[in-house]
Amino acid sequence: MAEVTEQQDELSVETAFQELDRLADRLEDQETSLEESFALYKKGMELLKYCSEKLDTVEKKMLQINEDGTFSEFSK
Repeated sequence: MAEVTEQQDELSVETAFQELDRLADRLEDQETSLEESFALYKKGMELLKYCSEKLDTVEKKMLQINEDGTFSEFSK
């Protein structure tokens, strides 16, 4: 698991989503063994968690510019 975490630190969100697409394709392949499917699923869930955390971080950092030129946190 440490290897996956180290690799994730270097991943962009776009690359992580591409990897998720690749994992999904492999999971849909009928030639993929059950054991390999479990490993792919676990890796996919770790990537999803990584993406979610990255997106949450970006969302928290988003700012909006007020009419007077000052910044405030972005709100919906």
